[in-house]
Amino acid sequence: MQEILSLQKKIVPELVEVLEKRYNILRTIYYNQPIGRRVLANQLDLGERIVRTEISFLKSQNLIEINTPGMTVTEEGQEVVDKLKDFIHEIKGLSDIEENIKSFLGLREVIIVPGDAETNDIILKEIGKATANYLKSIIKDNNIIAITGGNTIKEFVEALPKINNVSNTLVVPARGGMGRKVEIQASTLAASLAKKLNGSYKLLHLPENLSLELLDTLLKEREIKEVIDNIHKANILIYGIGDALVMAEKRDVSEEEFNKLKSLGAVGEAFGCYFNKDSKVVSENTSIGININEARKINTHIAVAAGENKVDAIIATMMKNHNAVLVTDEAAGRKIVEFIKEHTKQA
Repeated sequence: MQEILSLQKKIVPELVEVLEKRYNILRTIYYNQPIGRRVLANQLDLGERIVRTEISFLKSQNLIEINTPGMTVTEEGQEVVDKLKDFIHEIKGLSDIEENIKSFLGLREVIIVPGDAETNDIILKEIGKATANYLKSIIKDNNIIAITGGNTIKEFVEALPKINNVSNTLVVPARGGMGRKVEIQASTLAASLAKKLNGSYKLLHLPENLSLELLDTLLKEREIKEVIDNIHKANILIYGIGDALVMAEKRDVSEEEFNKLKSLGAVGEAFGCYFNKDSKVVSENTSIGININEARKINTHIAVAAGENKVDAIIATMMKNHNAVLVTDEAAGRKIVEFIKEHTKQA
């Protein structure tokens, strides 16, 4: 298969370009339907004339419908989007990139979604869908799932369909709350995920950055202690990866703490832990919830991050995490491969 695709790219590269273009148009309509032609052209950064020609072709193939509110994808079109996904993955050689990263970082699995989340919002939805598909493939009865907050994790929860073939699942927030957006808080997402799994959930309605004295007092509360115990028993941990200094700002850390993180060389953040380029934890946010030692005991980690700007953070937080499955985008994947080549040269 890969050999045939390589030959196609050499002999008729324009076919691959046309295929990818039409796939992107169809996928964009699917995620934004109903959508108008001008909005579609802006989203894809294509000329309206090109979009008009492609829309005419897709309509002639019964892949889209055009109505007053805008364009929508037909059932046949949805089928094509789903089937083309794997084909596009192979055309772009993403399987090789996945294996390369998996081997270098020492991970259980790497899943790469075609595209760049920094330039196309739809890619984040695709990453959410890929994460949801992976969870569907591994979840079992009686599983306890710990989940962090964030926009990428929200996309995963929204992408997950209702699952009826597992029972007695429990979802818990991995950490206390952060920031002001309730809809992307770990507790909110834990409740939404539990609903999709027909399971139950427990919440931690607590802010991060609590004083050690207050933390100590709260940990004695029966309800909080019960949630913490469940977090420690989790079978699956699902979390986002962030740039260390960006996450520190979101957490509203003091200027002194921010400068300390900079001086310690913090580049990546995951579940409240800050990592340097050598993948060492240089600081940990004081909060009720999971810490690095407990996280390492959890059997399956699903780490989600996208975009070239997350590459240093991904490498720092993921290195030698043998329990981890990384879900990322093509832009980050290719940048990590560049890093690997550079690292191999220097070694």
